[in-house]
Amino acid sequence: MKEPDDAPLPGDVPGPGPVPGDPDGGGTAAPASRRRWRDDLRLLRRRDLGLVLVSRLVSDFGTGIAPIALAFGVLALPGADASSLGLVLLCAALPRIVFLLLGGVIGDRVRSRARLMALAEVAAGVAHLAAGLLFLTGHATVPALAALAVVGGSAASIYYPTSTGLVPQLVTGADLQSANALMRLSSSLAGILGTAVGGILVATVGPGWGLVLDAATYGVSALLLTRVRRPRGTDERGTSSSVIADLAHGWREFTARRWVWLIVVLFALSNFGFTAAIAVLGPVLSLQEFDGARSWAAVMVSFSLGTLVGVVVAMRLKPVHPLLVGMLAQVVVAAPLVAMAVPSSLPVLVAVAFVCGVGVDIFEIMWITSLQQHVPTESLSRVSSYDWMGSLALTPVALAVAGPLAAWLGLQGALWVCAAMGATACLGLLDPQIRRLRAVPS
Repeated sequence: MKEPDDAPLPGDVPGPGPVPGDPDGGGTAAPASRRRWRDDLRLLRRRDLGLVLVSRLVSDFGTGIAPIALAFGVLALPGADASSLGLVLLCAALPRIVFLLLGGVIGDRVRSRARLMALAEVAAGVAHLAAGLLFLTGHATVPALAALAVVGGSAASIYYPTSTGLVPQLVTGADLQSANALMRLSSSLAGILGTAVGGILVATVGPGWGLVLDAATYGVSALLLTRVRRPRGTDERGTSSSVIADLAHGWREFTARRWVWLIVVLFALSNFGFTAAIAVLGPVLSLQEFDGARSWAAVMVSFSLGTLVGVVVAMRLKPVHPLLVGMLAQVVVAAPLVAMAVPSSLPVLVAVAFVCGVGVDIFEIMWITSLQQHVPTESLSRVSSYDWMGSLALTPVALAVAGPLAAWLGLQGALWVCAAMGATACLGLLDPQIRRLRAVPS
């Protein structure tokens, strides 16, 4: 099912002869796999794509710091408990769902998606800087942090659907999947590093400085995005229709493709189970069965390392039917939930989390590439916003009911419910549109 990806990029010299940088020289061409790697990495030479990649790397590094800094900062406040932290997290999650559709409309209307993303990064940076200063000055309260979380969540609702629409303006054809893989690789690497640095900062200088550093990364990311040139063909972008009309158009594009809305519905259910188990029930299980935070950190790091491997694998796959490959890869998404429900030993859980990470990122790259290839560019941000909203719609409910569900059914019983819901995404393999969707040839 693989397709060759050896076509030279503009500026490369096709045909026989020595390959630049080939240690063997003598006119012996490098193996096809090595050429494909070089072709992927040559995308970094493209100025605008390189700026977006570095911007994402810096921003996601800060994003890795923020959850640890915020969680331990909130829990250290006088009288705060898990419910206090849940309130702050809920205030960040709800705007991402409520304002996603508006973010998609704005992303499709603007002439420069990169500039809009920069503004969203500035807004998020200001919110995190304010939160950091509140901690540093001793004035942090749960209501104030919840209000700032609303600002950060609103900025994210604009940034992510707009980002989905920007990438196909910078690269096309066979390069699109590689560009998406590079984006995911950048995010995964930055997230792992940010998580590690966040833990060190919180333990040494406190959560306030962690959030200040996070705010600085947003500022650097915004500056880089302002350097991205406006893609050709965007000057005539129409904006005469109303917001309602734009939303209706995006809905028609979203519902016109059964493979799109069906996957979103299935993943809304799957994400409910995964979120409840990983965000709430997993740490409780780790406290009961293992040694608490250190064990759970090992599971999360293993999952993140799996996503790195998944990116590398996805960069090499060029399937004729990308969604079929992606859906087959993601059948392991419920495996960690099953391992927790059994329950399994820590080494088994760590290994299963790694495999899950591999499958998740293979699916993610095949999915986003399929959207970018089959949805018109002028509607892509709106369709992406419906995707994000649908996929995340039940996650606030999952955060709210995970505890009561465990109290009702017991921890293992609740984990089995989560595992069953996590596995619902596999039902997508029954749909012929999903199995037969073909990649767009370069």
